[in-house]
Amino acid sequence: MDAKVVWDHGLTFTGTADTGFSVPLGADPKVGGDNDGFRPMELMAVSLAGCTAMDVISILRKKRQDVTAYEVRVHADQADRHPHVFTQAAITYEVTGRGVDEAAVLRAMELSAKRYCPAQNMLDKIIPIELHYEIYEDKGDGQRELVAQGTYQLAE
Repeated sequence: MDAKVVWDHGLTFTGTADTGFSVPLGADPKVGGDNDGFRPMELMAVSLAGCTAMDVISILRKKRQDVTAYEVRVHADQADRHPHVFTQAAITYEVTGRGVDEAAVLRAMELSAKRYCPAQNMLDKIIPIELHYEIYEDKGDGQRELVAQGTYQLAE
């Protein structure tokens, strides 16, 4: 895999990779930026969320779960001092559907964490990552009801 960033001005860059898609990168005005793009560490968190989200929804679909809405959130704490690395992270999987099986969600989370998601597997080697889930029953007309939630502990 190859990736690059091309400088535009100040602390504004455009990032590209093998796919040819581009993403704007920028910085906070407090450090001389124009607030005109993702911060690099934000992209790391988005990468983690996207990587595991794709795995989990793919597995749930293979398990024929009737998912009607789905969101994965990542919260990453950063060190107070430079280089402001991630010190821990929490991933929350929010699954809405009809009769979604909690065991299927847990197994999908486990497979992503331990086998399929390279972003999660890399980061898990250096920081603790908590896995949380919320499962909602889709009641129609935008209504939903929480039916299960918890923190999943991966077996070592």
